[in-house]
Amino acid sequence: MSTQAVYDVLEACTGAGLLRRIEPAGSPARFETRTGDNHHHLVCRTCGLVVDVDCTVGEAPCLAPSDSHGFTVDEAEVVFWGLCAQCRDNTPG
Repeated sequence: MSTQAVYDVLEACTGAGLLRRIEPAGSPARFETRTGDNHHHLVCRTCGLVVDVDCTVGEAPCLAPSDSHGFTVDEAEVVFWGLCAQCRDNTPG
């Protein structure tokens, strides 16, 4: 099977709503099966680990745009960046 065929299948699955494509800045595209909800992600700056997290709780920062410019907003994407526990524990100082 060619690499292009794999990407074609991933795009078809994404278009059908079976997969969700995420692309954290500086990372290659990733595909996940958790679709149909508005969850967010934690990304480790060191090792690149990506973890799903449910929507923010309490006072959510900037999840509603100050001006919708006529858009009907149906999803907000938030990426939390930091260090995972293993990378944090291995960081000197």
